[in-house]
Formats: sequence, C-alpha cells, structure tokens
Amino acid sequence: MRIRLKRLNSRTKRFSNGSEKTYWCAWKGGPSLPGEPGSPEFMAAYNAAVARKVQPPQGVMLSILQGFQASSKWDDLAPRTKRDYVKLIKIIELKFGDFPLGALGDRRTRGIFMAWRDKRAKASRRQEDYGWQVLAPILSWAHGRGLAIANPCEKGGRLYHGSRAENVWTDADEASFFASVPKHLHLPLILALWTGQRQGDLLRLTWHAYDGERIRLRQSKTGARVVISVGAPLKAMMDPMWQKTENVLLNSDGVPWTSDGFRSSWRKACKAAIVAGLTFNDLRGTAVTRLALAGCTVPKIATITGHSLRDVNAILDSNYLNRDLEFGESAIRNLEKRTQIPD
Repeated sequence: MRIRLKRLNSRTKRFSNGSEKTYWCAWKGGPSLPGEPGSPEFMAAYNAAVARKVQPPQGVMLSILQGFQASSKWDDLAPRTKRDYVKLIKIIELKFGDFPLGALGDRRTRGIFMAWRDKRAKASRRQEDYGWQVLAPILSWAHGRGLAIANPCEKGGRLYHGSRAENVWTDADEASFFASVPKHLHLPLILALWTGQRQGDLLRLTWHAYDGERIRLRQSKTGARVVISVGAPLKAMMDPMWQKTENVLLNSDGVPWTSDGFRSSWRKACKAAIVAGLTFNDLRGTAVTRLALAGCTVPKIATITGHSLRDVNAILDSNYLNRDLEFGESAIRNLEKRTQIPD
C-alpha cells in the first residue's frame, strides 16, 4: 500500500556523466531526508521533521493558547464550553498569536488588549465580553504556571450589562405550553421548573440519579454537586416512566436528545404555545423566583439550584422581585401578622 506524505518535496539533479539523483525534503525549503522514500530511515527522518515543525513557537502567545488546550484545566470544561472557546481562541490566535510573552508585563499591553476589545465591541458588546472572558482565564492559567509574567486582562470589567432577569415564565405561559406542545416536551419543562438546573445537565440526566425521592447530579459547568428533593408534580410525572430507559429526557423517537435537536424542538414548541421572548434557560431563573415566593431563603435556593449565593441575590434583585405583585402582597401579609394593631 502506498502512503502519500503531505508536503513532501523533491528535487532532481543531473550530473555531468548523465546520471541523475533525487533529493527529498520534508517540505519545500525544509530539512533533507536520508535514504529512499518508504525506508525506515526515511520515514523516521520525515516524522521527526514534521514533529519539530508542529511544535508551537516558544515565547509568543500561540504557545500559551495551545498549551491551555492541552491542559487539565481544558479537560475539565464542558463539551459545549470547549466548542465556544475554540471559536474565540482562533480569533485570538489571528490577532495575538505572535505577540511576545515578554511584553505581557509592559503596562502598555493592557491598553493594546482593551483597544482590541473595544473595537470588537462595536459589533457586539456581549460577544466581545465573552472573548475577553476567554482570554483572561487563559492568561491567568499561564501566569499561575509561570508561563507568563503577568495577566494584563485581569479585572477588565464588562461592556455588556444586559440581563434576562425580567424573562420569567408565568403560570399562564406554563399552562399554554402544556396545552399546545407534544407530551414528550412536558417533562423537560416541569423538570427545569422544579430543579432549576441547566439544559445540558438535564439532557444528560439518567435514571440512576433518581431514587424516587431525590435527584442527585453534578453540574457540568461548575462541578457543583446538588441533591434536590423531588416535588409532588415532578414526582407524579417521573414515576410512571422510571428506569424504562437510561436517559430521563427523550425525544419523540424515544432516544436521548442532542443539544441542537432539543433547542430546535423547544423553539418550535414555544412558538406553537405563543410563549414569546422566553427560552429554556429562563426556566432556571424562574425556578429561583418561585422558590423565593414560596418563602425560601437565599442559602436554601442556592442548595437546590447550585447557584452561588451572589448569583441567587443577583437574580432576586429588583429585576425580578420589585415587579412581582404576589411577592409584595405576601410581604405585607407577613408584616401584618407580626404587627399588633392598636385599638
């Protein structure tokens, strides 16, 4: 079987006596290769030359970007996060791949990076914030391992300050969804509302995580382990189908969802139910809000959903609760119970 070697280059020289000899290089302008093509000596020299060429140049940003993707830190990221990171790392490579690592300690470097961020922000502040949030932890990783003398992107702040905090599923939205969509989409809605978990973690959830009373899972994004007591509405929906399959959530064909397949089906379902401006991710914040309305404290909510205390407080700020009439009325009723009204 003949194997074609990529970029292999040859040059034939004719001598005065009429004889010819072919010289081989690993690539045009590359190192010469000894022996005849296909021989052990030739192949060993070719592989060694290619291996040296693919090594990232040292002393520049590209070496850090590639090193991060070969690290245990990278291995800990969720598959979806890795895909998002790769897109942005390619953009960073094009702009700063040959940026010298020795310049990271120069106070002017931060200005260079921020100017790049500001230029990209003209197209999308949200996306550029995400680009900055990719570059900053990579440099932090490199700095912590002594590969970079400084992290000029540390504490860079955010340009995008939008929030989906006002996007809460109401009881009417929930009722409309149930009345309009196929039954295999009912469980994802109830599961999200009663656990407050992310879409990816729920799509990966298996029946082994459910013991009839509680759901135990490890969140892929943060690594946090959560134990959630299963409420009656969720239990009533889960128990009849318990352990009939490996995954809890299945599509209309009875097989586990893909991320893209689920997002597509969910968008169509929301459109059919006339649930506008709301996403599956908004169910996570809705769960936090409903727990608060039920009288749960911030620590209790965080224990269920896996949020940090700071994130729960951020969700329960004025974006949610100052606009919720039920919460305000409940607060007044509680105050009345604690207040002695004079005769």
